[in-house]
Amino acid sequence: MSDSPNLSLQAERKKAIREGLMAVRPALVATFTWGLVTGVAMVKSGLTENAAIAMTLLVYAGSAQLTSLPLIASGAPLWLIFAAGLIVNLRFLIFSAALQPYFRDLPWFKRFSYGYFTTDMSFVLFMPRFGDATQKGTYYQRWFFLSTITPGWLAWQSSSLLGIMLGTFVPTSWALDFAAVLALMAITIPLANSRPMLVAMLAAGVTAWVAQPLPLRLGLLAAVVVGIVAGIWAEKSFKKARP
Repeated sequence: MSDSPNLSLQAERKKAIREGLMAVRPALVATFTWGLVTGVAMVKSGLTENAAIAMTLLVYAGSAQLTSLPLIASGAPLWLIFAAGLIVNLRFLIFSAALQPYFRDLPWFKRFSYGYFTTDMSFVLFMPRFGDATQKGTYYQRWFFLSTITPGWLAWQSSSLLGIMLGTFVPTSWALDFAAVLALMAITIPLANSRPMLVAMLAAGVTAWVAQPLPLRLGLLAAVVVGIVAGIWAEKSFKKARP
């Protein structure tokens, strides 16, 4: 049974792809900017171009990459570099648990592929839309998800590779990281279109600010957990308060 029972599978796929592309399109600007910054940062940290290319293709996680780069540059032991990347990406355990009902019937290699391509933005675009769906794992939902993660991957890799090529020519004084923050803000602020979302964003923002001194960017993980918990609590509280 599909989300749109009156549509054929082909028409439903086209509809899901079209709507997924429309949903992810505004986020591609931030993705491209952030990928460009990460590509430049990898070269500036001392990685060779080949190592930087391998990292962006294999890791595909901007926060983990940026966390590990100072450790790589300082010659930190390999276990510490992997530990830092693992801690920063622990939030994907939460994402995976939430997405599991939608993809649990797929073969393991497909689920593994979905996991590689999943990003924070694809999760944010998918869950508010289908989180309350009575039926999970439909044909429409999976194609919608695919149409959000694929353009995101292409935008990230193309911009990251461009950043790697331009890294040696970009002056260190350029505040590219600030440009990336502005691009991300332009995407996230419009998402604050409901009271539960506002509560979640406020809680996550305050937590991230307070937890800045934590090592290995544990503040990022804390902000994600607090934001999700606050959003769920606010959603339930506002529903109870409705007459």
